[in-house]
Amino acid sequence: MTIKTHHKLLLTGAAGGLGTALRDRLKPNCDVLRLSDKADFGPARAGEEVMLADLADGAAVNAMVQGVDAIVHLGGYSVEGPFEPILQANIIGVYNLYEAARQHGVKRVVFASSNHVTGFYRQSQTLTADMPPRPDGFYGVSKAFGEDLSRFYFDRYGIETACVRIGSSFPEPRDRRMLASWLSYDDLHRLITACLTTPVLGHSIIFGMSNNAVTWWSNEQARHVGYVPQDTSDVFRDAVYARTEAPDLNDPAVQFQGGGFVKAGPFSG
Repeated sequence: MTIKTHHKLLLTGAAGGLGTALRDRLKPNCDVLRLSDKADFGPARAGEEVMLADLADGAAVNAMVQGVDAIVHLGGYSVEGPFEPILQANIIGVYNLYEAARQHGVKRVVFASSNHVTGFYRQSQTLTADMPPRPDGFYGVSKAFGEDLSRFYFDRYGIETACVRIGSSFPEPRDRRMLASWLSYDDLHRLITACLTTPVLGHSIIFGMSNNAVTWWSNEQARHVGYVPQDTSDVFRDAVYARTEAPDLNDPAVQFQGGGFVKAGPFSG
């Protein structure tokens, strides 16, 4: 059962893979779901509003945020790549979002951070939320910035944020790495719902993973959020092993939690 605690909820990045997966799932969380993305993704459906906005455009973001009660921020540049587009979408964009939230009195944000904030820890390590970031690229750096910025806006202005370090959210794990990092769409919705409904969120870092037997992350410091994953990558293990080769332990993508991101680049322009 989903507890409806907000009248109008904003979902950014609505045209992306996770935004598409969450579009119908989030409707029971609110009376009106406002959807936003940079590019046109079609008209609003029942119970929806659509407001297009480029996150780098402060005025457009301000208008996008006006009138909402809480924000689920999935928007931005979602892969490793050149710095400039990441700067515009993920650094300037997240600043614009929090400034708009401050100006319009929005007090709760679910911020889609990433496991790539800690991608240069080894796969043999188990991380807690208080361990220092070790980004594996420009994308991870931008998400670390977002976590720090959201902490500042909590300490200064009281805007509560859940920084959800999303692992690998797909219909099923694609490779052996994802047996540790997999997050089902339904568990992602359960996690966002927990962040929206917990009485006191504060500023929390939460690892976005399902109930996988193999894991690199501990959510012991986020038990106050009340997230209880129901799905597991374990049911896919035999199939994943059957279609993939044994890992090369000398490969940095196997040594480090960030996988292929640790080898991406360098980028020019």
